[in-house]
Amino acid sequence: MTDPLVERLRAQIGGVRDGALLRFSIGNAHLGDGSYADAASAFREALGFDPAYSAAWKLLGKALLAMDDEAGAAEAWRQGIATATGRGDKQAAKEMTVFLNRLSRNG
Repeated sequence: MTDPLVERLRAQIGGVRDGALLRFSIGNAHLGDGSYADAASAFREALGFDPAYSAAWKLLGKALLAMDDEAGAAEAWRQGIATATGRGDKQAAKEMTVFLNRLSRNG
């Protein structure tokens, strides 16, 4: 069964509102319903529109970790930390650093 929110968001793809925020929103909806592969794909699409989108890097890492892709999650967070630091987004960089450190301790 398809989430009605995802369907409403997907209907906007290719329209005037298509972009990083729309793809991020689709990814976030998929992440919320446990569709991790779809979420990761949507976050990658968001990053295709805006590679400096810190939140997309953060949630891409979470989606990949949920799929047991620890190396992919770590790489997403490393790229996200570099991006967030470059933009002065200290909170996002701090959060991803915590996630990366937890992953290192558990791995």
